[in-house]
Amino acid sequence: MEPRTLIATVGLPRSGKSTWARGQGYPVVCPDEIRLALHGQRFAPEAEPFVWAIAKIMVRCLFASGATLVILDATNMSRKRRDEWQSKEWRTAFKIVCETALTCKQRAAECGRHDLIPVIDRMVSESEPLGEDEALWGTHGDESCSAG
Repeated sequence: MEPRTLIATVGLPRSGKSTWARGQGYPVVCPDEIRLALHGQRFAPEAEPFVWAIAKIMVRCLFASGATLVILDATNMSRKRRDEWQSKEWRTAFKIVCETALTCKQRAAECGRHDLIPVIDRMVSESEPLGEDEALWGTHGDESCSAG
């Protein structure tokens, strides 16, 4: 059996994670899309446990159906969130998508998502760098970035 790999993106909202993920040619699991499919909104706090449970089930189903590489398109800015994707069922690697907070906020404003600006600020203040024990995916000099 070929080894299974989950690539989990790490980056601020509007940093380009989804664009990168869609361009790779592998199955993508995106909690934002699950939210819209589940309850038709971008965010509903009471539904978050269901969103993340569905995301985990989708990853498992994709691997069970024969995929050897799956991408999780989410911010994963905290160690706690990244640890939730470690598994004995697959290898987890992280793809850092670097973009400054200023650029991400400008992109959010340009597309009318002003609600994301305080979210981006909060994520910058709460972000945690990858630990030495967290594997990087496709490092080409992008393994560290400043969110400022």
